[in-house]
Amino acid sequence: MDPAEVVPFIEAALDGMLDIAATLGDGLINERPDLRGANSPYVILHHCVGVTDWWIGAMIGGRTHHRNREAEFTAMGTVADLQSAVAGVRERIAGDLAGIEPLTPIEYPERVPEGSIARGWTQAAALVHTLEELAQHRGQMELTRDMLLAERGDTT
Repeated sequence: MDPAEVVPFIEAALDGMLDIAATLGDGLINERPDLRGANSPYVILHHCVGVTDWWIGAMIGGRTHHRNREAEFTAMGTVADLQSAVAGVRERIAGDLAGIEPLTPIEYPERVPEGSIARGWTQAAALVHTLEELAQHRGQMELTRDMLLAERGDTT
């Protein structure tokens, strides 16, 4: 597996979510659909930056990263904040993957919760998991966008 082949898919997921953020604009990006437990588009993409920094940056790249996952779900900001955050994570990905050894275990397995299947993952598994998370959250963000627009009577 050549990790460089996965990066365009990661970037496409991030770009798709940024497009949604830009479409919604600052006026809607922090809104949550009228659905119990729903997240705002800002939260979803902010969480995806955290996911990418955690799995690719820390677990593959070995970077020190002190993730506050819970805070990701209460975050608020602007489209420009998200654009900046995504630009930063995209820059870091290249360096983080420069020394990837796909069959080598992830860095810091002790940071993964006891009993989690991720404790035994290789770096390749962490990379694929990152793509999995970004793809599913892109779909979640598409649905969130549609719900927010529908709630406001915009059916375009």
